[in-house]
Amino acid sequence: MPSAVLSGPHYLQQGLRLLLSPGLRLFVILPVTVNVLLFGGLIYFAASRFDSWLDALMPSLPDWLAFLEYLIWPLFVALLLLMVFFTFTLLANVIAAPFNGFLAEKVEVVARGEDNSPPFSWAELLAMLPRTLAREARKLLYFAPRALALLVLSFIPVLNLAAAPLWLLFGVWMMAVQYIDYPADNNKLGWSEMLAWLRQRRWQSLSFGAATYAALLVPGLNLLIMPAAVAGATLFWVQEGGPARQLDRQGPRSGTKPPAP
Repeated sequence: MPSAVLSGPHYLQQGLRLLLSPGLRLFVILPVTVNVLLFGGLIYFAASRFDSWLDALMPSLPDWLAFLEYLIWPLFVALLLLMVFFTFTLLANVIAAPFNGFLAEKVEVVARGEDNSPPFSWAELLAMLPRTLAREARKLLYFAPRALALLVLSFIPVLNLAAAPLWLLFGVWMMAVQYIDYPADNNKLGWSEMLAWLRQRRWQSLSFGAATYAALLVPGLNLLIMPAAVAGATLFWVQEGGPARQLDRQGPRSGTKPPAP
């Protein structure tokens, strides 16, 4: 178990290092640009609404328990920050999904030693749009009911004290699901099969999700960590034995013909 727990941060670190290689720098520009625009707008929106959201989330206490507000206020600030950060990160990933899927495909080509400088193609990127957006919709169907249950729990007095750690645990798991799904989808692994594959590597997945979650909380660094997480998840996929379907990857989407039998 110790080596499994430590493998997640290692993959994220290796992903960041791989992105800085000359052959992949071009594929990082698009997702980073999208992230800068999205997070800038979302942070501005959240800052303007934060106080009203906090007032709605905080429980109303009788006068004789008013002193408790000073004790529980930091907890609810942390809970709201986790909810906002987690929701906005998933929203950003939905919008950036085609770019992230495209990046994951190119990283896998490099990770498997097939090409150190894979070509950039707008036609290939546009061809991935329907599939990647459909997969993001499937992620939202997985995420929405669980997040809704946690949101309801967050407004129930006493029980909402447990909401913050549950949001954190769910966020860590969803970070693993979010990013490792890119190479899984590129290699035609179904949604249920992808979840089963992750559960078989539960500790590796959770450690990768935790490292990604923590890094994304750092302002400024999170803009580069998102593509680094895509690259790290792809390395996770390759090195942990994720199935490769080279013909599907190199043929239809790259515009090359499969080799003759």
